[in-house]
Amino acid sequence: EVQLVESGGALVQPGGSLRLSCKASGFNFPMYAMSWVRQAPGKGLEWVSGISATEGITHYADAVQGRFTISKDNAENTLSLQLNDLRTEDTAMYYCAQGGFESISTMGRRGQGTQVTVSS
Repeated sequence: EVQLVESGGALVQPGGSLRLSCKASGFNFPMYAMSWVRQAPGKGLEWVSGISATEGITHYADAVQGRFTISKDNAENTLSLQLNDLRTEDTAMYYCAQGGFESISTMGRRGQGTQVTVSS
């Protein structure tokens, strides 16, 4: 059974940082591109970032380029997202997902999410 378990969300002030993690199990993690997507209150799902299966190639949405960094540890079956210089508009539930290397259109299963709230 595919399981994706996110953690690391929190309440943080504008300008602050967080590191989100996603522990994967139930599938051959090293063989999958992975991604992070988010959903703000009252809005649709938004693709944030994707990473290739093994080459470390990354893509970012314009809204987070230069502030967020995605990484993938195939030895530990873990996907991470470093969030720096957080803004109120980054407030959302963040999900890790199979696939979605460049967009939501190729996204597969996703986890239950972890809440990031940016507020002073």
